[in-house]
Amino acid sequence: MNTTVIGGIIAVIVLIAIIWYITVGNTLIRLRNYKDEAWSGMDVQLKRRHDLVTNLVNAVKGRMLHENDLLTQIANLRSQASSVRGIQQTAAAESQLSDCIGKLFAIMENYPELKTNQNVLQLQESLTELEDDLQKARRYYNGCVREFNNKIEMFPSSIVAGTRGYKKAEFFELEKANQQATPVVDFFKPNRKCQFCNSAIADNQTTCPNCGAKLTANGQ
Repeated sequence: MNTTVIGGIIAVIVLIAIIWYITVGNTLIRLRNYKDEAWSGMDVQLKRRHDLVTNLVNAVKGRMLHENDLLTQIANLRSQASSVRGIQQTAAAESQLSDCIGKLFAIMENYPELKTNQNVLQLQESLTELEDDLQKARRYYNGCVREFNNKIEMFPSSIVAGTRGYKKAEFFELEKANQQATPVVDFFKPNRKCQFCNSAIADNQTTCPNCGAKLTANGQ
């Protein structure tokens, strides 16, 4: 085999290697951009949530004078969640905020005047819808992270990722499993009333939050 043929074979191999390197590199760039775009969507939803939480606290604090500690804690956590940087830090702050929002809505059951306040009802409904949107955005973001991480860890694309300095991205996970579900319960629109004290009862409750009476499926 003459040198011309050998040189041609080497040139073809080098050309294939260059094309492969460029193709894999472009794929990594695309996956990285998908991941960054997904996080940008998450960030927008989180900022909307922070605004709604602030509006809700302002709407109820004048009627919940005995819950100042909780309302102050929510306001502080909202501020903290808005200022933290990094995926894990954000997830931790949002988990704490979710927990306190759940506590707030549970306590609000004891304030009948809030159940007829249209502003509070609208904020509650908006938060419920937003929590659903957040869960969808979180799943989409984590899916993008999974695809990106798989690509940079699997051979031979890991070679290209290493030469370009790509590192594994962090998943956005809530700290507690029970916080991954929507923390807002639609107790403002109950279909039942306690026969003993006539308090509104949510469909999933078996005990009256006002008088403590045990309830049947019909609220009696």
